[in-house]
Amino acid sequence: MRRAIMVGATAVGLVAALGAGQAALQAATEAQAVQAPKFEVDPMWPKPLPNHWVLGSTIGLGIDSRDHVFIIHRGDSTLNQRTEVGADANPPIGECCRAAPPILEFDPAGNLVKAWGGPGDGYVWPNSNHGITIDDKDNVWIGGNGAGDSHILKFTHDGKFLMQIGTPGQQPNSTDLSHFGRVAKISFDKAANEAFVSDGYGNKRVAVIDVTTGKIKRIWGAYGNVPSDSNLGRYTPGTPLAQQFRNPVHCAEPTTDGLVYVCDRPNDRIQVFRKNGTFVKEKIIAPLTRGDGSVWDIAFSRDPQQKYIYLADGKNEKVYVMDRQSLEVLTAFGDGGRQPGQFFAVHSIATDSKGNLYTTETYEGKRVQKFVYKGIGSVARTQGVPWPSR
Repeated sequence: MRRAIMVGATAVGLVAALGAGQAALQAATEAQAVQAPKFEVDPMWPKPLPNHWVLGSTIGLGIDSRDHVFIIHRGDSTLNQRTEVGADANPPIGECCRAAPPILEFDPAGNLVKAWGGPGDGYVWPNSNHGITIDDKDNVWIGGNGAGDSHILKFTHDGKFLMQIGTPGQQPNSTDLSHFGRVAKISFDKAANEAFVSDGYGNKRVAVIDVTTGKIKRIWGAYGNVPSDSNLGRYTPGTPLAQQFRNPVHCAEPTTDGLVYVCDRPNDRIQVFRKNGTFVKEKIIAPLTRGDGSVWDIAFSRDPQQKYIYLADGKNEKVYVMDRQSLEVLTAFGDGGRQPGQFFAVHSIATDSKGNLYTTETYEGKRVQKFVYKGIGSVARTQGVPWPSR
């Protein structure tokens, strides 16, 4: 009897200790949670492509006024005819597969609406297309980061050529006001009729152009300095902050309150400017990241204040959710891998009018993903894969 009582008391003590431990763990978890936008990956988006089409490295993403999603990819240069697109080989070596046209348009449900792009009359298609953005009139703009890609192309929503800005095949420098140097992305300020060009893979600057004429109006480098093409060497953690951008300058995103957020990708930093190029502040992200860097692309939440930044980090394979004013990282989701909600070189990011997030992946990632907005709520600071809850 005495032994049974002792065993029972011990069991009660263990249960109590376990309960206390679980309560402490729960309390610690809740203490680490933050209020932030919540997302879940939609593993069924988009729907399968027709015609045995597959995507190559997918290096651009834009949303139009109807929440249609545009992507641009490099099927011509990043798909292997022996192992991936045998039907494109000459002669074909199998029924499957073929590279999809460079630009694809999806509706909100994930249906393919239209596919187009590539060389045509009146313009020079980039050697290596890069970035796609839709302006307020639903026109489509692209850049290019290949050799000789010193120009920008503008098309109608359905792919009719409108304008070529800059002359292809030039060797511009970062103070050239006539051409570009391997543009990463174009973003728009509707009120000012201006476009902000992250220029980019050859040059090391932000260039602001008149949307109607394409004329370059102003330029700047890191900290608002006159841009320089000096070779800074590779980024090394712990060394003094570089006073110029490194290649590539990967995004330049204007906001409704008169600021521009610039992706200085290999320097692991966001730099914030006024629209005239005056430096305001900066934020270092994952400063031990070498190589490709941590700051790849930025999108803003769709509330009137654009309260949140969504930052794609293609080296560490995650998306950061940040407070735009303070630049505090609130939470992050994603992980490296091939499954839905994971990433392999997450490259571009954009939001639709309902707050949903879309991402594309370059290198061997070769896809577009949708993350459904689930409102503001309590989330862990490090979420991992945002898999659907049910």
